[in-house]
Amino acid sequence: MTQTVLLAEDDRAIRHALERALTLEGYQVTAVADGVEAIAQAHRTQPDVLVLDVMMPGIDGLQVCRVLRAEGDRTPILMLTALVETADRIAGLDAGADDYVVKPFDVEEVFARLRALLRRTNGSAAFEMPKEEEKVPSGQVSVAGLRMDVQARRAWRGARELELTRTEFDLLELLARNTGIVLDHATIYDRIWGYDFGPGSKNLAVYVGYLRRKLDEPGAPALIHTVRGVGYVLRED
Repeated sequence: MTQTVLLAEDDRAIRHALERALTLEGYQVTAVADGVEAIAQAHRTQPDVLVLDVMMPGIDGLQVCRVLRAEGDRTPILMLTALVETADRIAGLDAGADDYVVKPFDVEEVFARLRALLRRTNGSAAFEMPKEEEKVPSGQVSVAGLRMDVQARRAWRGARELELTRTEFDLLELLARNTGIVLDHATIYDRIWGYDFGPGSKNLAVYVGYLRRKLDEPGAPALIHTVRGVGYVLRED
């Protein structure tokens, strides 16, 4: 079944080029030029995935994202941004985006990230099974004071529920299901994004940093640890 993409990009040349590339890749694309049109079109057609430019006149991509999330719309959102600072990327995650691509981008990277978002939406992302002693009722993950309901896509640390984006939830689940095991960068990229963006990418570090901010509590042990030169591990020290 053909998957539908709603593309919002105010730069005509980029919009037309990306629309053509996505169409040739097999997607059914609706392209609009601003945030107002994006919200209206999202209400009318309910696309499988949205691709939003951050910097648009009037209602920008971040505002579109906030509006849709406030309405309870969980359609995966990929942001296109020319802003390269970590704080700018975090703003997109704060707004509820699932992933981002920095301009100028390689269209193959856009394809890879869209495939990963749609694969996770369809529930086909692969994760390691928990060890025998960690097994809990189907669809549940519980470790180190962290509890996750995979079917409902909800997570708690202690009594506090965590507000996680789709990508953050998937990353936390992967780490939790492999508690005490150091997962290297390539493995995490493959499991979460379906594509290794190479040693120069800061994508994973940004998501880990943001996930830590949501998990960490004053006086409580940190859960996600960096193993320099290798990757990340979830454990309670």
